[in-house]
Parts: sequence; C-alpha cells; structure tokens
Amino acid sequence: MEGVVATAVTGAMRALLPKFAELLASKYKLSSGVHKQIVSLQNEMSTMNALLVKLSRVAALDEQQRDWRDKVRELSYDMEDCVDIFTHDLNGGDHGSKAWLKRGLRKIKTRHKIASRIEELKARALEVSSCHHRYKIDECTPSHGGMVAIDSRMEALYLDANNLVGIDGPREKLIKLLSRGQEGANRLRVAAVVGSGGMGKTTLAHQVYTKIKSQFDCKAFVTVSQNPSTFKILSDIYQGFRGWELPPFLNDEHRLIFSLREYLKDKRYALSHA
Repeated sequence: MEGVVATAVTGAMRALLPKFAELLASKYKLSSGVHKQIVSLQNEMSTMNALLVKLSRVAALDEQQRDWRDKVRELSYDMEDCVDIFTHDLNGGDHGSKAWLKRGLRKIKTRHKIASRIEELKARALEVSSCHHRYKIDECTPSHGGMVAIDSRMEALYLDANNLVGIDGPREKLIKLLSRGQEGANRLRVAAVVGSGGMGKTTLAHQVYTKIKSQFDCKAFVTVSQNPSTFKILSDIYQGFRGWELPPFLNDEHRLIFSLREYLKDKRYALSHA
C-alpha cells in the first residue's frame, strides 16, 4: 500500500514538472526575479521527486516518512493549482482592440500575484525539503524485488489525456450528461464507463470529474481495490467530501453511513470511482 500511495505522489509530480516548464516559456514574460524563483522551485521539486521514487520502492514507511510524503503530495497539488490558474490568467482575456488596456492591466496584476504566491510556495518547499534530512528519507532501503506492485488505475489518474486517442468526444458527452442545468438538478444521475482494460476508462472518468467538480458542494474521487473493503471505500468517500481524516468515533460502517447521509442532506455532490 505504501508503494501505491508513493507512486500516486510521483504521478502528481510528473504532472507538475512539465507545467513549470510551460510557465517558464518566454511568451509569459515573467520578471527575472520570478523566473529565478520558479526555476529554483522546479529544481527543489525535481529533487523531491527523486526521493519519492525511492520511497515508492519501500514496502513499509515509518510515521515521519509517511508525513513527509504526504506533505510533498499536498505541496505538489497546491503548486499545480497555482500554475494552472496563472497560465489561464496570462493566456486568457478579452478580444478586440478596445480591450488591450484591460488585458494589460490584468496581466500586470497576475504577475504580481505570481510573485507573491511563488514566495509562499518557495518557503513551503524549503521547509518540506529540509525535513527529508531529519526524517532520514535518504536512508530508506528499497524492498527486495524492486517496485511494489501498483494498481494500473492509480497510475491512470496521472496519464496525459492528450495522449489518448478519441477521448474528447466521450468526455464532452459525459460532461454534458452530468452538468445539465437546473432542470432535474436534484435528481440522482449515474454514468458508467465500461470497456476492456487499458482503454483509458479511469483517465476519462478522472478528466470528467476534474471538469465538473466545481459545480458541486462536495466531491470525491476514490479508487477501489481488487478486494474492496466497504469500510475503506466509505472512509475514502468521507475524507474526499469532508477534506479531513476520519475521526476515531466513526469506527464502524453504520456510524459512517449515518454521518455521510446527514452531511449530504440538501447538498449537491459528485462521487467518482475507479
């Protein structure tokens, strides 16, 4: 299980590092100071990625090593969100000659936001990076036999959808089906993605989930193992919806189901699983 989680984190990192390269592209005309900060962040995260690859080969991690891995995961997610927002803001804008001033002012504001946010992320990255010495991440010994077996669906969450042929049509069809206006908004909708192994079902489901999740009050994407535990599935759903770890008092299925039902009353929610 440790290998699965660690590999999921390296997957998140593989999605992040190319986005740093995109942000550093000359077309964005970042100031030299911000450019240097992003390059520094890119280098820090590349180093962490190498350590994560090492962790993915370890069968059992201690508590501190798991804590470090989880911090890197959250940091990489926050960085990816940050880069996505900035590239969107810098790319977007109104069209037409009359809008040039508005576009220019917005881009100046965005670049100031980038500088401020990059400072925050750099501080977090340095803090997390310094922890790996205290937590002895370098001293982790890979388990015999190399990489722990990984569920292919976990890796599929981080595939580049652009590399999958024919995904656009089904994705847009599912998004339209699950995002229909106010008519029947309170009606339960269920969509199943079926097909042979290796066809990109998990990637498609995750792409649709990513596109529509902002429309819902609470959302969760969970992966179900080959030998599923009902309690584990419910726990993952709870953590996805609530955003925090399962409290100790919710220690059986009945309590957990009751808590979820109460929490979801009068809420729109999106639940996707693979």
